[in-house]
Amino acid sequence: MTLENILADFQLLDDWEDRYRYVIELGRALPPLPEAARTEANRVRGCASQVWLATEVSGTTDGAAPRLIFKGDSDAHIVRGLIAILFAIYSGRCADEIVRTDAQGVFRRLGLAAHLTPQRSNGFASMVERIYTDSRRAVSGEARRSEPRTTPTNNDPVSLFNLVRKAS
Repeated sequence: MTLENILADFQLLDDWEDRYRYVIELGRALPPLPEAARTEANRVRGCASQVWLATEVSGTTDGAAPRLIFKGDSDAHIVRGLIAILFAIYSGRCADEIVRTDAQGVFRRLGLAAHLTPQRSNGFASMVERIYTDSRRAVSGEARRSEPRTTPTNNDPVSLFNLVRKAS
């Protein structure tokens, strides 16, 4: 599913109950995450539910810009859908393009910032920050380390708390 398809589908749906069901359906369409990828290193901290994001980096050996492919899962249906949206935005893109992507604009266009609970917003921001961190490390040639990541704060530029505050 592409971001353009998701944006178009969101516009067709009149109310948020239908949009939530759609997000859940996006999550159901995610390929299963192999059990071997459900490691502590792939777990996203800062999420109320269990979330795993595995990052594959390709294109670094032949001089090409590194591309990142993401795989993920959650134990919560709506979060699986949010993961699917993140993958539509970021997966398969070059690392330097990912770090330049304006998540705030995408979330405003979808209306998610205003319709997620604060807990989901913080978890979503943690997933975005994890993707940005993995992308920055791919650009610099570092492998992702498995140390704990901190929860985004109100000063974090990708925090959905800031997105909601700026939108109001």
